[in-house]
Amino acid sequence: MRYLRYALLLVLIGYLLTGVKQVLPGERAVVRRFGRVVDLPGPGLWIGLPAGMDRADRVSIDLVRRVRVGYEPAAEENDLTTPPGQLLTGDHNLVNIQVMLDYAVGTGDDEIVDYVVQGDRVEGMIARAAEAALAEWVAGRTVDEVLIRGKTELPAILLQKTQALTEPYRLGVSIQAASVAYLLPPSEVKDAFDEVNRAQTAVRTREHVARQEASRLLSQAQEEKDTSEKMTSAYVKEQLVMARAEADAFLQRLKQYQQLRRDNPHILAAIWWDEIGKLFTQMKNNGRIDLLDNHLAGDGLDITVAPAMPKKR
Repeated sequence: MRYLRYALLLVLIGYLLTGVKQVLPGERAVVRRFGRVVDLPGPGLWIGLPAGMDRADRVSIDLVRRVRVGYEPAAEENDLTTPPGQLLTGDHNLVNIQVMLDYAVGTGDDEIVDYVVQGDRVEGMIARAAEAALAEWVAGRTVDEVLIRGKTELPAILLQKTQALTEPYRLGVSIQAASVAYLLPPSEVKDAFDEVNRAQTAVRTREHVARQEASRLLSQAQEEKDTSEKMTSAYVKEQLVMARAEADAFLQRLKQYQQLRRDNPHILAAIWWDEIGKLFTQMKNNGRIDLLDNHLAGDGLDITVAPAMPKKR
């Protein structure tokens, strides 16, 4: 009888201990008493009523969870039916898509409670919403657009649309990130698509090279234009300086002439002979004239030169 009392005491202690739980850092607990939420304690030791009266569900609010949605390669190998994640494009081609969605539980009290209440439905609802968003996006585009732009455009679209589609169901989670893990045509036509992709890559490479060459030629033409404009500007400035100098020299000489003419009425003739002398000197240097002494002979002056005198350089 004594052993029975000890056994009953141990059972009672164990039952009472079901009302004690340790809430770890980064966790919150949702305490429901007879199904109604009564408390959301944070990290630490929680003590409540034993099982059957209180139920405490711990939720990690720092943990980021992942849902895989779409195509599974093993499904296509083992089954002749259409595998999950094989979607129809707008131009009636098939593509296989697999995406990953990362989600976390919200930090608000209502969000934590919603997550606990929804329980095992959360990941299934996220997967269904992502599949709907995927089907809509793929159906509105050609197979080339899907294969070429899918990995860059889909993550942002999935993040936004999946969150919007799950909001009415109050799952208590937020979609943190999305990524495309697999995006290829079915294996039966993969070789043909690969060939098309190689051809498109070659075209884009040639376009890139052509754009680079065009940019180089444009830059070269711009440099030549700038150089020509600088040389033209420098020449114009030089000519203006020379013209101003000549004008200043002429005005200075005119002023001198006007002053000298009052004292010497023949000054204009002197200036004329001075200029003629300069002209004859220049003509002589160019081989146009020579001294008459070089043309004196026994018969007198002979200015006929044959052959003509070469010009001096």
